[in-house]
Amino acid sequence: MNAEAPTDATAFWEGRYQESHRIWSGNPNVALVQVVGSLIRDHGIIPGRALDLGSGEGADSLWLAENGWRVTGMDISPTALSRAAEHAAERGIARDRVTWVQADLAGWRPAASESYDLVSACFLHSPVTFPRDEVLRRAASTVAPGGVLLVVGHATFPAGSRAQHEDHVQPPTLEEVEASLALPSDDWTTLVSELRTREGRGPDGTTITLDDAVLALRRR
Repeated sequence: MNAEAPTDATAFWEGRYQESHRIWSGNPNVALVQVVGSLIRDHGIIPGRALDLGSGEGADSLWLAENGWRVTGMDISPTALSRAAEHAAERGIARDRVTWVQADLAGWRPAASESYDLVSACFLHSPVTFPRDEVLRRAASTVAPGGVLLVVGHATFPAGSRAQHEDHVQPPTLEEVEASLALPSDDWTTLVSELRTREGRGPDGTTITLDDAVLALRRR
């Protein structure tokens, strides 16, 4: 690991969120909207309980709540969660639709009874040392029968991304993510495994092309 890379995850993300009053767009991730819409339309999944890992300022959690899900949004940063709760109140989302949980995912151990119809892990990349593979395996263990694990990540890190340090030159491929999950093929079906291109904003505000690696797996 780069000797100058931060090692205290809570301090890093608190500092990151305190740099400005909002660091993300406030819009839900495009892949989440596309995949969840397809799950309901094409696979007959009824909105139920959802877990949003690394929920940040809450855009994905709030979109899910507004579309019929009961959501647990989990993030390491109290500042991010406070903003998410404020945004929920501003949009009139009932408190029983979203529960905000402050937790360091590196140490997260889901309870045996913890069960969700959708577990979303969008862009769990970090400049701080982070056991992503292990966290995703724990996430998979919470998916209920008939439920879906959605993992969305960068296919390549955007220019200027903070994740571009010596140990994180390239994110894992879709094949590497699926292999690292080590899920029994008899118990899981791959619904989506593809790269998707979208437009985004670079650090200087210019429009850039982003490539997302989208993986959706359904538990039988």
